[in-house]
Amino acid sequence: MVQTSFQQESLPPALESGDRLNRYEFERRYHAMPSLQKAELIEGVVYLPAALRFRSHGQPHANLIIWLGNYQVATPGIELGIEPTVRLDLDNEPQPDAVLLIDENAGGQAKLSEDDYIEGAPELVAEIAASSVAIDLYDKKRAYRRNGVQEYIVWQVCERRLDWFYLQQGEYVSLPVDEGNVIRSRVFPGLWLAAGDLLAGNMARVLSVLQEGLASEEHSRLVEQLAEQEGH
Repeated sequence: MVQTSFQQESLPPALESGDRLNRYEFERRYHAMPSLQKAELIEGVVYLPAALRFRSHGQPHANLIIWLGNYQVATPGIELGIEPTVRLDLDNEPQPDAVLLIDENAGGQAKLSEDDYIEGAPELVAEIAASSVAIDLYDKKRAYRRNGVQEYIVWQVCERRLDWFYLQQGEYVSLPVDEGNVIRSRVFPGLWLAAGDLLAGNMARVLSVLQEGLASEEHSRLVEQLAEQEGH
């Protein structure tokens, strides 16, 4: 009688906060944990988020998406994503709270992989920072800067502060606030933000200012440029 042996394939180790992995091993372990909703690899270190509170994360996140979503609807050729996996490099695979990117067919710098993940740097990344301020303003900021994310928004909810950085000559600098307390994107013309009103939850004012940006000549030119790019 010929005996055969059978060895069941073992599952990879579970992801744990603080694990030091490369992107491939991170994804292998992540895919083996289908119940895990979010995990990030930042500068080679695994981070598993804590449970999210309503006032300090859920509600601000929703308001951020309302603002960005209205811009995306009015700007064909622009894509908006909520917590997508972004393959930045071998040591960084974050899931930002929001990304705004130009479609690759319209000249965007990121692309979608065959398995439907973002590869490369979205033009804009936004993070809601409550307990993760240190990560968002240091390790993540460094990774986003190095990989060419053009604009980076960090909303520090507990501190009631919003920083909007723009990549200039390889470094992040803060976008200026005009006399009306409005910040204007340099990458996405017409994306205007009444930051103080966003922090206060005054979404009517936030959307009113955004509509002013969408009615500007610079936004009209962007829409025309994106249409021309997609038509080539």
